[in-house]
Amino acid sequence: MRSRTSGTASAVAAPMSRLARREARQGLLFILPWLIGFAVFTAVPMVATFVFTFLNISLAEQEPLRFVGLANYQRLFGDEQAWASLWVTARFALLWLPVVIALPFLLALAVNSKYVRGSGLLRVLLFMPYVVPFVASALIWENMLVDNGWINSALRFFGVAEPPSWLNDPTWVIPGLVMIGLWGVGSGIIINLAGLRGIPTQLYDAARLDGAGWWRQLRHVTIPMMSPVLFYTMILAVVEVMQYFLIPLVLFDGSGDPGGATRFFNLYLYQTFFTYQEMSYGSTLAWLLFVITLVVTLLLFRLSRRWVHYTSER
Repeated sequence: MRSRTSGTASAVAAPMSRLARREARQGLLFILPWLIGFAVFTAVPMVATFVFTFLNISLAEQEPLRFVGLANYQRLFGDEQAWASLWVTARFALLWLPVVIALPFLLALAVNSKYVRGSGLLRVLLFMPYVVPFVASALIWENMLVDNGWINSALRFFGVAEPPSWLNDPTWVIPGLVMIGLWGVGSGIIINLAGLRGIPTQLYDAARLDGAGWWRQLRHVTIPMMSPVLFYTMILAVVEVMQYFLIPLVLFDGSGDPGGATRFFNLYLYQTFFTYQEMSYGSTLAWLLFVITLVVTLLLFRLSRRWVHYTSER
């Protein structure tokens, strides 16, 4: 036992061969453009913004540059607008995340069904809205969601006397934004379809031999095998929702109307940087957003051990 262990240790500690060193250098050479891009456009700006949080940088140049310590963080903790905008983002996430994760999965199940004819055409039709520029689709949906738009006209046709004012009522504006967000679920459908078609058919055959119907196959075969794909889409959706601001910026000019219901945290961050030109405080807001996103992502990875199943696990 001792000799086997020492042999393993010596093998690990053995120097790399000339061929291995050459392959390592070639590998580093191939990824060098990415490393340079990451350093220049990601790592250095992150370090710079962290340094900015301890300074008083402002493009207005109202006072000379100086070190302010934790003044920006103290301002952040007392900034009611920042926490209110964070709450707006959380409310939107609580409604949007379940829908944007479940709907592509359900549509992929429908398209993948053997009882559906023309599944290829359906895939194309469902994916086409995703390639439409986001700003153009937002303007299209603005005309659909106004009080006399197509959606309210359809609701009146079906007997709804007073349909919601989607863009002017603080209660209904978040569901209206969720509907706009569903316009681009085509990519999620394609990802879920790829996952569904990667499930071995032998598992369904074995389930049917055991007497499992459609629901039990979905619960005990499809969802466990699709859990890595669902987890992947969940992580992407969380990162995306934390960066959400383009649609409110286009529809409401970043004003937060109606009644501050669309002043998302990332929109407040954007305005602090580019409208108010307060670079140091904007950097502080950006780091708060980064920390919240990191904590939520790590928590999801921690919880994923309970429900995400990988085929390589024994």
